Amino acid sequence: MNRILIVDDEESILKALRRLLTLTPCKVGDKIYKFTVDSFASPEAALEKARHTPYDLVLSDYRMPRMDGVAFLKAFRELQPECARLILSGYADLNGLIGAINEAGISRFLSKPWNDYELLAAIGQALALRELTMENQRLADLARLSMGQVSPEEIERKRLEAEEPGITSVIWGPDGSVMIDESLLDDGDQGKL
Repeated sequence: MNRILIVDDEESILKALRRLLTLTPCKVGDKIYKFTVDSFASPEAALEKARHTPYDLVLSDYRMPRMDGVAFLKAFRELQPECARLILSGYADLNGLIGAINEAGISRFLSKPWNDYELLAAIGQALALRELTMENQRLADLARLSMGQVSPEEIERKRLEAEEPGITSVIWGPDGSVMIDESLLDDGDQGKL
């Protein structure tokens, strides 16, 4: 099951995309992708969720009121660089497209209204490319490990960070102790500290 994040300021778009992606599996070659979808109307809320939830693909609207798609995907890329990134837009803006490719590293720019088949094909292709890229990185890390250029601990840290974003970020106290960021805890956990 692949986890997808959708960000669009229009609730009707979010509902339509969520319905399409949860009901329609995507096939690329012999591989079938099924999706778990999280959707947000606010890019800021989506970024907050992405700090602790790993995604395989993010699909963002280009024009949103508080933060455009390029700025959102650029910030998202900082959190989860291996995640595939796509932009969906009703506007054909060449400068925006160039910014999305150069700054946010998107793999595809899709237009609204979308064709369901083309959207699913683009998502499947992006996920297949992501899998191939991650396998190449894994093999390169093993080669670097065998040559002594990287330690097993560094490889494990990278793996853990990909599975659980933010897990390797530690806040150190002035005395060398590990500090807990209480804002990241569930309400029920805060009373247990």
